[in-house]
Amino acid sequence: MSIAILSAAGAAKGAVAPANFGLWQALNHGGALSWTIFIIMVVMSIFSFYILFTKLIDQNKVMKQYDSVRANFWKANTLEEGAAKLDKNNAYRQLVDDGISASKQHSLLTDPVEAHDWLHGAMQRSEGAINNKLTGGLSFLATVGATAPFIGLLGTVIGIYRALIEIGIAGQADIGKIAGPVGEALIMTAIGLMVAVPAVLAYNWLQARNKSIARNLAGFSNDVLGYISSGGRLKPAAPAAPAARPAAAPAAAPVKK
Repeated sequence: MSIAILSAAGAAKGAVAPANFGLWQALNHGGALSWTIFIIMVVMSIFSFYILFTKLIDQNKVMKQYDSVRANFWKANTLEEGAAKLDKNNAYRQLVDDGISASKQHSLLTDPVEAHDWLHGAMQRSEGAINNKLTGGLSFLATVGATAPFIGLLGTVIGIYRALIEIGIAGQADIGKIAGPVGEALIMTAIGLMVAVPAVLAYNWLQARNKSIARNLAGFSNDVLGYISSGGRLKPAAPAAPAARPAAAPAAAPVKK
C-alpha cells in the first residue's frame, strides 16, 4: 500500500503539465510580425466578403431590370416613352438615354461622321461604364486569391525559424519541443488558404455572372441602335405572354340505371 502511494506521488512530481498550443499562443510566440501578418489576412478576408455581397446585390438588381425591360420596354411606342417607364437608376435606361442623346448630338457635328459609327461608339461607352461599375473590386479578389497563401506561408516560415532557434539554444531536439512550435507555425498557412479559397471562388462566380449581364447589355444596346438607325421601323417584338392552359373538361355525371 505504501509502495503504491509513493509511486503515485513520484509520478505526480515527474508529470509535465501539457503544453498550451493554439492560434493565440502561436501569434504571441511569433511576436509583432506574426500579429501583423494575421491582421493583414483578416482585413483581406473582410474586404473579400464585403465585395462579394455588394457585387451580388448590384448584379441581382441589373438582372431584375433586364427581366422588366424584356417584358415591358418594347411595348412602348417610342424610346422616350419606354425610358420613362424605367427607374432613373436603371442600367438599361442609361443605355437608352445615351443613345437618344448621341442621336441628337450627331446633327451638331461639323466633321462628317457616319451616324451608325457615332451611335455605336456612344452605346459602347455607355456599356463600358456599366460593366466597369460591376467589375469594380474584382481585381482585389483576384489579388487576395493569389497572395493570401504566400502571406500565410511567410508566417509559417517565420514561426518555424523562431522554433528552430529556440530548440538550438535549448540544446534539446526531442519531439515534444519540435511538434508544438512547428504545429503552431503551420496554422498561418491554414489561415492563408482559408482566406484565398473563398476569394478565388467568389471571383470566378462574379465574373461568370458579369459576362452574362454584359451579353444582355450588348443585345439590348444593339436593339436600341437598330431602332434609332431605322427611324423606329426596326423594333424587336415584345415577348409573347405564356399561353393559358385549357380548362379541364367537367367530369361526366354517372348514368343512373
